[in-house]
Amino acid sequence: MDYVAQLKDLPKHKEFFIGFDSDGCVFDTMEIKQKECFCPAFIKHFKMQAASKYAREVWEFVNLYSKDRGCNRFLAVQKALSFMRRRQVFKDRGIHVPEMKSLDVWLKEETKLGNPTLEAKVKSSGDKELEMLLAWSKEVNSRIADMVYGCPPFPGVKKVLDEGREKADMIVVSQTPLEALKREWEENKIDHYLKCIAGQEHGTKTEHLMFATIKKGYAENKILMVGDAYGDLKAAEGSKALFFPIIPGDEEASWKQFAEEGIEKFFNETFAGEYQKKLLVALEKALPVIPPWKD
Repeated sequence: MDYVAQLKDLPKHKEFFIGFDSDGCVFDTMEIKQKECFCPAFIKHFKMQAASKYAREVWEFVNLYSKDRGCNRFLAVQKALSFMRRRQVFKDRGIHVPEMKSLDVWLKEETKLGNPTLEAKVKSSGDKELEMLLAWSKEVNSRIADMVYGCPPFPGVKKVLDEGREKADMIVVSQTPLEALKREWEENKIDHYLKCIAGQEHGTKTEHLMFATIKKGYAENKILMVGDAYGDLKAAEGSKALFFPIIPGDEEASWKQFAEEGIEKFFNETFAGEYQKKLLVALEKALPVIPPWKD
């Protein structure tokens, strides 16, 4: 399937457009996926067993508790390894933190950061580090399919979707693999609200928003991204959309605020400016740049 064409071919039916991130935003799945699926597989494949406590500390900071929360899984590996190379505790325990130069190159040349493009790269290059990365990523998907189910949307999501579909074309904007996204939205019987579910196979989040909205007649103040991370904010800024943050650790209150006032302000065009600025202050406080460890 040509995923980019799928987004570009989406028809405009409503005056407004809303893109929703999925993991950690609509569904309370970030903690279980990162702590029970991503991190254990990372420790296994990258041979961090001798410092698993510290590897977990780094992984969770990058993926849950920092401004990098919600980034693509392969970017997360790059960022986590960078932190680990600078930490003395890994050197003291005799752990070789791989350089992953091939990953650095691949991340610069590829925008569709998913298993299909990585698999093609491994096949064409025979690179052993990328082969290890692919094995890790496949195990992550297997762990998620086995463990992550029965996670309903946050309270307030259904109310927003009900109100939103009256005036807005709505899609998912995510870096999660498409298979997992479809399973979660269909399992909770809320996929029918959407015009499209865009995952990592569709490109970056910025590309999702741009391809779905460009040259279709949506006014800039009538495009909104809803997300729980700075990557979502960057996607909104990159496509000149407005942004409503779902604050990590305070998701229920965020959805309540969005359902009771945020979506109305969006539809009556009073969202931009001071209202959005106050929301972004709360997001900044919730996601720091500096890690908590001292070494």
